[in-house]
Amino acid sequence: MSASVFVGSMTLIAEAATNPPPKATAKAAPAKVDQRQLERQKYAQAQKALNAKNMGEYKQLVKQLQNYPLLPYLEYQELSNRLIALPQNDVESFFTRYPDSFLSERLTHRWLRTLAQRERWNDYLKFYDKRLTDPELACLQVRARYETGDKTALNEVAPLWNIDKTQSKACDPLFSAWKKAGLMTSELIWERHQKALKAGNKSMTSYLSNLLPANSRPTALLMQQVDANPRLLKQTGKFSKQSVEMKSVILHGLEKLALTNAKEALTLWHQYDAQQLFSDEDRVNIKYHIALRLLYQDHEVDAEKLVASTPNLTRTDLLEWLLRESLRKQDWERINEWLARLPEDARKSERWRYWQARTMEQLDIKEMNGETPMAIYQSVAPARSFYGFLAADKTGVTYHLLDRPLTVTEEQFRAVENSQGMLRAREFFMRGELAAASREYFHSARRMPMEQMIIAGRLAEKWGWYRHGIQLMAEAQSWDELQVRFPIVYKDHVNKAAKQTSVNPLFIFAVTRQESAFMHDAKSPAGAVGLMQLLPTTAKHTAQKSGLSFSPNDLITPEKNIALGSRYLNHLLDVFDGNRILAAAAYNAGPSRVKKWLNKEKNSQLPYDVWIETIPYKETRGYVQNVLSFSVIYAYRLGQETNFVTPAEANRQL
Repeated sequence: MSASVFVGSMTLIAEAATNPPPKATAKAAPAKVDQRQLERQKYAQAQKALNAKNMGEYKQLVKQLQNYPLLPYLEYQELSNRLIALPQNDVESFFTRYPDSFLSERLTHRWLRTLAQRERWNDYLKFYDKRLTDPELACLQVRARYETGDKTALNEVAPLWNIDKTQSKACDPLFSAWKKAGLMTSELIWERHQKALKAGNKSMTSYLSNLLPANSRPTALLMQQVDANPRLLKQTGKFSKQSVEMKSVILHGLEKLALTNAKEALTLWHQYDAQQLFSDEDRVNIKYHIALRLLYQDHEVDAEKLVASTPNLTRTDLLEWLLRESLRKQDWERINEWLARLPEDARKSERWRYWQARTMEQLDIKEMNGETPMAIYQSVAPARSFYGFLAADKTGVTYHLLDRPLTVTEEQFRAVENSQGMLRAREFFMRGELAAASREYFHSARRMPMEQMIIAGRLAEKWGWYRHGIQLMAEAQSWDELQVRFPIVYKDHVNKAAKQTSVNPLFIFAVTRQESAFMHDAKSPAGAVGLMQLLPTTAKHTAQKSGLSFSPNDLITPEKNIALGSRYLNHLLDVFDGNRILAAAAYNAGPSRVKKWLNKEKNSQLPYDVWIETIPYKETRGYVQNVLSFSVIYAYRLGQETNFVTPAEANRQL
C-alpha cells in the first residue's frame, strides 16, 4: 500500500522578507552596536547591583532596560525583597503589568504567604486565585474565610485534612477550629488511617489510630498488623467481627497478599466472602485486584475463571490483558467473548474495532450489530494511526493522511511571537538558559486561547525547538498540524547515514521522532542520549564495529548521533532479516528480549499484527506501532510513497 494520501489544504506562514546585504564599499562602515547585546550586559550589571543592595545604581540601570524582555525578573526580585513591608500598590501594579505570567504566579504564592503570616485575611481573599493548586494556600484561603466570619468555611475542611500525608503546619489552626466544632468524625479518622496505611505512612497511621475512639483502636492495630503480615488472614477467627472496619481490614489484607501470592488471596477471598456481607462494589474491586495480580503472576486460567464468573467486572485494563492473552493463543471464540465485555468507549476505539473485524473474519461471522467485517475496517481506515493503516491495508484504500493546519494570518502569528511570554522565552533561549526558556514558553502557551496555542507550537518549530512544538500540539489536540508534529530536520545527516547503511531514511526519521522528538541533547533516566537515544556503551561498541571515532560528547552532536544510531539500527535489521517490526522492538527493548518473544514452534507462531498487539511490554508495543505509523507519515511529508508493512513483513509468522 503506497502512501498516497487524502490531503486537506495546507497553509504555511510566510516568512518576513530579508533585505539583501549592502554592497561592499571601499571604506568599511563602523560596526553597528547590537542593542540587545548591550541590554544583556546592563541586565547583568543590574542583577549584580541589586544583589549588592546598591539601589541607586540598580534604578539607573533599570531605566535603560524598559524594553528588555527579562526586565520583570529584576522587578520581581526587587519586589520580593521587600514583601514583608506589604507594598500592596506595587504588587498590584506588577500583576497588572504582567498578567497571567509565570512571575505573577510565583509572586502570588509569596505574597499570599506573607499576607497569611501577617494575618491580613481580607487582603488574602482579595488576592487568592482559585486556579492555584498549592494545598497550603488552599488551607489558608479556607482559614481566611473562617477568620473573616464565614463559619460555613469549616464545611470545606474535611477534604483538605483527609489525605494520606501530613499537611502544612499552616493548616493546623484551621484544623483545630474544625476539630473543636465537632466535625472530625471517627469515620473520617478511620478513612484517613486507611489512606495513610496504604501510602506506607507509618507515623501518621500511629497518630491517627490514637485519635480513634477506644473501641475502634484494636481494629486499627489489627489492620496495621495485617498490613505488615497479610498471611494473618489465614487465622479467620481473628476477623469474624461483623463491622465496616473489619471488612476494610480484610480487603486491605487481601490486596496486600495478592501482590505476592494471588492464588492464596483468591482462596482466602472465597472464605471471607462467605463469612462477611461485602457490598457489591467491594466484591468487584477485590476481585479486580486479585485477577490483575493473577495475570502478573502467570495464572491466566485462574484469572479467566474469576473474571468469567463476575459479569459486572468490566475494568478496561483487566479485559485488555485477557484479550491479549487470548490473542496470543489465537483463541478467537474467547476473544469474541472478552470484546463483548469491554466497556462501550473501549469497544468503540480504533484498536478494538479493528480486532472485532479480525475476530469476525476468523470465526466466519458475516455480520454483527448490522456491520460486516469489511464495514468495520472501512470505518477505521480513515484514521491516521496504526490501526487506521492496518485497516486501510485490509480494505485496499489509500492511507488517509489529513494535513489540515489552522489557517492564520501573518498578523496573528506576529502577535503571538511578540507577546510578553514568548519574548521572554525567546530571550532565555538566546541566552542559553534553556530551563528558564521552557518554563516561560509552556506557562505562557498553556494560558493562550486554542488558536494562539497552536501558533505558539508553530513558533517553537520555527525556532528549532521541535520537541516543544510537538508537545504543545499534543496538548492542544491539534493532530492535523503535521508540519509541526512531524518536522523534517537534520535531513542531510539522515540521508548521509541512510546511504552509508541499508536503512530507509523514513525509518531513521520515524525512530528519531519517537525517541527524542528531535531534541538533540535529550537524556533519558536510563542514560540514553541524543536524537536517537543511544546508550554510551551501545554507541561506543557501534562506533568500534564501524571504524568510527567516538567520545561521549558525540552523542549530543546531531550528525554523529544519527550516524551511530542508524548503524545500530542497520545492525538490528541484519539480525532480524530486514524486518522493521522486530528491529524497532529490539531498538526499544533490546534484541535478546525480542528473540525470546519470537515463537520457535511453527504451530504457535503469530501473524504480524497479533504479534505486535501481544508484545509483553506496553511501552515496546506502543513504540513499534508508532515507528511503523510515523514511517508512513514521513513518506507523505517527504513526498514519497511507502508501504505500512512490506509484503515480507506481512507474510512472516512471528
